[in-house]
Amino acid sequence: MRREPNRLLRQLIAEAGFSHKGLARRLNDLGAARGAPGLKYDHSSVLRWIGGQRPRDPVPGLLTEIFALRLGRPVTVGDLGLPTATPHDLGQEFTHTWQEGVATVTALWRADVERRRFLIDSTFAIGAGSVGAVRWLTSPPEGRPSALGARRVGMADVAAIHEVTRSFGELDNRFGSGHVRSSVVRYLDTAVTPLLKDGSYGDATGRRLAAAAAELTRLAGWMAYDQEQHGLAQRYLIQALRLARGADDHALGGEILAGMAHQAIYLGRHAHALDLARTAQLSARRAGVATLLASSHVLEAHAHAGLGDGRACGGALHEAERAFDVREPTGEPSWLGYFDEAYLSAKFAHCFRDLGEGERTVRQARRSLDMDGRFVRGRMFNLSLLAAGLLQCGELEEACSVAFGAMTLGSELKSARSRSYMTDLRRRLKPYENEAPVRALKERTRALAV
Repeated sequence: MRREPNRLLRQLIAEAGFSHKGLARRLNDLGAARGAPGLKYDHSSVLRWIGGQRPRDPVPGLLTEIFALRLGRPVTVGDLGLPTATPHDLGQEFTHTWQEGVATVTALWRADVERRRFLIDSTFAIGAGSVGAVRWLTSPPEGRPSALGARRVGMADVAAIHEVTRSFGELDNRFGSGHVRSSVVRYLDTAVTPLLKDGSYGDATGRRLAAAAAELTRLAGWMAYDQEQHGLAQRYLIQALRLARGADDHALGGEILAGMAHQAIYLGRHAHALDLARTAQLSARRAGVATLLASSHVLEAHAHAGLGDGRACGGALHEAERAFDVREPTGEPSWLGYFDEAYLSAKFAHCFRDLGEGERTVRQARRSLDMDGRFVRGRMFNLSLLAAGLLQCGELEEACSVAFGAMTLGSELKSARSRSYMTDLRRRLKPYENEAPVRALKERTRALAV
């Protein structure tokens, strides 16, 4: 993407009488004095900033101090022609207004494209997810998600976002998120941001645009989760939920809340997952979408299993089955197409595995393998579940055979979650490491990238 030259910085350098080399030297020296040793900027760095590149933190703040001292007046980051400092909690807040929401989510996409360190290093925050869920439930319907920009937004623009979401979702399921996530974020930043910020659209088109942007933002968050970038994933999911509020789409909001519960379970935050799953149930009932209700109940069940409450888990699984039995897939959103009998069986297997019920795990995991072949990563997870259940049943030889299949698939995926499933399998096999089937498995997988 072409950058605009930073004329303000060039003018300020000229006014201060700095050479590029001299400014870089002062910057490195001040950085060392302010607790940031090791800065090694030179005249080429300054030229890049004049050319439009944004310097990384802490450079903007140091530059304001250097120029203020030289010119004898306060100098702000804005005076340098640079964007103001990005708040480190960017994306964690479910904002109150549509305009604030657009500003926040587009800033999040931009910061992600720039690989800002505070996002890369961010951690999962239970409080942010809880506030987001409460605001989703209590916020009034969006007034008018409309704008009066220069570019007219039409349904062709919305359809393009949906098609991109579908295509990238398929690639994610087949190959893992590591191959495609950066492309998704760049599309959000370069194609969706102009529609939201600079477009002209009325209420009806605005709601459809918000829903489409929410779906793709949710996918980007889910991909970050798959790469185990959990703080970043949470921010995306909260902002996807905010966009869904702009669309007044309770089904989509419920799906995003279910995804947030899924992540919380994966992180072992089971009590938080219960809250999110129950909030998703409320949204599913408002929307009247039975499959989403089944998904929300089975996630509640998984959270109960993680807490060791078998009775509560069984009750939630029963509710999931009841909702699933009355669903009508043809009348439901297309993005729920992944949730079929195989997926439901896999979620049951997760619950039984965590409760230590090997036979029930095996039964459900075998059913889960009767699945759509496009979901390669899901098949890897389901094979891992089956192998774990077989180990719980004492079927070591078959467990190793199934584990080999899981590890073979996992080696072909660029997915941190897949690697974690393989690590879990190795941990479960560790007590049997001297047994012949485990030794053979180790030998067979030696050449795999796992």
